[in-house]
Amino acid sequence: MIYYFCRVFKDNEMKKISILLAVVFGLGLAFQACDNHKTYAEMKEEERDAIKRFIELQDIKVISEDQFAEQDSTTDVSLNEYVLFKESGVYMQVIKRGNGELLSDGRHDILVRYVEEQIVEDGTTDTLSLNTITNWYPHPDEFVLTKSGSSYSGSFSSGAMSGVYGNSVPSAWMLPFNYLKPGRTTADRSKVRLIAPHSEGTSTASAQVYPAYYEITYQLAR
Repeated sequence: MIYYFCRVFKDNEMKKISILLAVVFGLGLAFQACDNHKTYAEMKEEERDAIKRFIELQDIKVISEDQFAEQDSTTDVSLNEYVLFKESGVYMQVIKRGNGELLSDGRHDILVRYVEEQIVEDGTTDTLSLNTITNWYPHPDEFVLTKSGSSYSGSFSSGAMSGVYGNSVPSAWMLPFNYLKPGRTTADRSKVRLIAPHSEGTSTASAQVYPAYYEITYQLAR
């Protein structure tokens, strides 16, 4: 009887120990899984480093918004100048302002052709995401831009961007309209290069926290 009692006691204790070890092991796996996932702050820091390396590799000269204004909202392409807009973190190089006029308040139909590339950790660009400039595309993308003072909103009505990322136009794509003068012909269109952090980019860039490089032409639809 005593032997049986001791055996049951030991069996119960062993079960408790086994359960305890299983719990500890499970917690260990959980903590390890947490360690393998980067925090948002860590991803943002990696993004900043990637942009910094990209700027260094491309030998970009960063100018302030004040200098940009002094240069009549232009950048010296021969010096590879980009203006940094500190509030948004967007860098912009104006290749061509356009031969039209600054956009008035209201609704405007915009035609765009572009190159999009993801900037990766070492500062280089990853496999080409979208390219409607050098690749054969029969039509440019089109979006509706609504302007109210210095505020803009945009929605794609056709094209590759809407098919891949949805209808929302990246904020970085609308920022240049404060300074550009796009016309209605190919000869009068505007052209910029942009470095956009995830918060100003596509829905995918925002979700995955990566920066992107763009080269974009803007033209008013006829």
